[in-house]
Amino acid sequence: MTKRILVALALLAVLCIAVLYILGRGLLIDRQHAGTATNRPVSKSVVEQRRAAQRRAAYSAGVAQPKQILFGDLHVHTTFSFDAFQMSLPLAGGDGAHPVADACDFARHCAGLDFWSINDHGITLTPRRWRETIEAIRDCNEVSGDATNPDMVTFLGWEWTQVGTNPSNHYGHKNVILRDLDEASIPARPISAGTPPGMPTVSEAAPSALLTGLLVAAAPGSGAADFARYIDEIIGTPICPRGLPVRDLPLDCTETAPTPSELFEKLDDWGSTATVIPHGTTWGFYTSLGSAWDKQLTPKLHDADRQRIVEVFSGHGNSEEYRSYREVVFGADGAKSCPEPHENYLPSCWRAGEIITARCLAEGASAEDCAERAATARHNYVNAAFNGGLSSVPGTKIAEWQDAGQCRDCFQPAFNYRPRSSVQYMMSLARPGNPDATDRFRFGFIASSDNHSARPGTGYKEVSRGEFTETRFGNFIGSPLAPADTREPAAHSEVIELTSIATPFANFETERQASFFLNGGLAAVHSDGRDRNSIWDAIQRREVYGTSGPRILLWFDLLNAPQGETAPMGSGVTMNEGPTFSVRALGSFEQKPGCPADAVQALSDQRIARVCQGECYNPSDRRRPITRIEVVRIRPQRSASEDVTPLIEDPWKVLSCDGTTAGCQVTFSDDEYPASGRDALYYVRAVEAPSLAVNANPLGCKYDASGRCTSISPCFSRPIDDDCLSETEERAWSSPIFVDQPRDGTGPL
Repeated sequence: MTKRILVALALLAVLCIAVLYILGRGLLIDRQHAGTATNRPVSKSVVEQRRAAQRRAAYSAGVAQPKQILFGDLHVHTTFSFDAFQMSLPLAGGDGAHPVADACDFARHCAGLDFWSINDHGITLTPRRWRETIEAIRDCNEVSGDATNPDMVTFLGWEWTQVGTNPSNHYGHKNVILRDLDEASIPARPISAGTPPGMPTVSEAAPSALLTGLLVAAAPGSGAADFARYIDEIIGTPICPRGLPVRDLPLDCTETAPTPSELFEKLDDWGSTATVIPHGTTWGFYTSLGSAWDKQLTPKLHDADRQRIVEVFSGHGNSEEYRSYREVVFGADGAKSCPEPHENYLPSCWRAGEIITARCLAEGASAEDCAERAATARHNYVNAAFNGGLSSVPGTKIAEWQDAGQCRDCFQPAFNYRPRSSVQYMMSLARPGNPDATDRFRFGFIASSDNHSARPGTGYKEVSRGEFTETRFGNFIGSPLAPADTREPAAHSEVIELTSIATPFANFETERQASFFLNGGLAAVHSDGRDRNSIWDAIQRREVYGTSGPRILLWFDLLNAPQGETAPMGSGVTMNEGPTFSVRALGSFEQKPGCPADAVQALSDQRIARVCQGECYNPSDRRRPITRIEVVRIRPQRSASEDVTPLIEDPWKVLSCDGTTAGCQVTFSDDEYPASGRDALYYVRAVEAPSLAVNANPLGCKYDASGRCTSISPCFSRPIDDDCLSETEERAWSSPIFVDQPRDGTGPL
């Protein structure tokens, strides 16, 4: 009898293990799919009404032969992306999957866009997900009807998501977008950056199937089973072997390129017509202290033919502005130290020392002892891998960090600002010894959303903080996917080694940065037509601009270009006389509540409510005022050793507007240019009158008489139905016009 009981118990144990294993692999549920979009385009009459309204506006602004200005979003994620998928799970406060089909419907009927692209993270796009993405993007384009005059153009792409462990190996994130959709033009696999150097792969870091099975069994309805199924598919996809030509690689593997040079080489091998768009460059959420773009201005790391434009603004904040302060200082020997506070910047490493000092003094220790502990805390912070310094101070709360790491005088800055990765800094760099095509970054400027819930172009209305922004990322902390820091507050700092970073969410200040997410920006192109090739050509010639969300109309032209021509934004010219420019701008349409009839007829009530959140692009006929035009002049370096700070003049000029709804028209010249002997580039910002925006005051700081943030009321801490609205000045950024001095045969100046 005892033997039978033992055998029965053993069989029961085996059965339980088998069940947990099956649950832990998610084998009892279906995989997430790309879905099916609504098979109804925007009506031709609506498209024509929008075009006619824009044409009238152009004529009123004095534009004699206007191209079409088309608005789009070139940075969109669905829940095929790992972070977006996690955020969609009920255990993180999400409401389920948002597939590619949702993005198609949202772009077309909720946001009313003219074009958009899909950019899920390449590292989690398995062969099946990639194939389904391709078919979904083709289907979205099929709905558009006439390819020569579609209601919307949809581009295929992915995100090359690279994170380094230190400034020398960090290159950041880039979106790869393909022009064509025929089979011969599409790589068999998206090319990812892989995992950070020295860190485990997704397969190596994933919990065992048995542990995941326990989570599924313990938390039914939490989405844990979906998580198990999602991870199992990634684990089942091996990394492609290195060193082989791309067409010789197996079809069922994940292709990686850890550096930009390898990415460009693989794109060359595929022969696909593609553009590569850097983005989120100042976002210090994952970027190592001291990371800078100087190292990327080389012929191998910068492909001037592919990297034509850069993203200056997104739902992750502004990456435009340069500031002279530093988040870390490097000695001659490469040793790191913590800089002292700046008038408009409190280094996080410095604040780490202040927190330790306060705790130390509260314990009754001597001032000398506390000063030593503070110095150690600052040292540990700047020497932590990634941006893991927060964890070097045990048991801290969001409020203790005040506004450390943030740019106080930037417009809607990205979280934990990295000024030497800003767009202005990039544009000031020059390497005269490089081949001409790589001696400078000559980027055009766009903005995008970087939305992670399949919602392209969310900036049309300042609503729905919980769905139109990535605020829910903060919900990871405390969930089974990212345990909270349970350490007790201590009066000493801890060394954070790379191997001790168990989860990036706990080390990258996930809760704190959740307050900084915005509804996102838009890309605009001056296009000869609505078709795919016309939009692509506008991108290639950099005749593009970005907005912080509203559909501001902007024209920026060089009036006295050589041969008596007018050169639009994005142009590059050589001239020795002073350039004269024209700027014309009209504010965006004020929005009416709800959705227009065309969207309501296209989508069901349920999809209007869930996908659009009940609010669509629904313009009135009244425009917001443009209050001023700000002009930025940058005169690039003559050598790599030249200090860029005086070369970036922001603003160089401020031109006031009358603040009426009729828009703004101004001209200006640079009389200093001929005698300066220096190349220059110029771009403008058209600024709208103040209006309310989601998370516009992310920390809600209260300042003392010295300007120090002494307490905060962060947006993340508020109920999700509170949109945390504050006043901001929405704007549009033109692409630069590059004006070069004539060369004398000795090379670039």
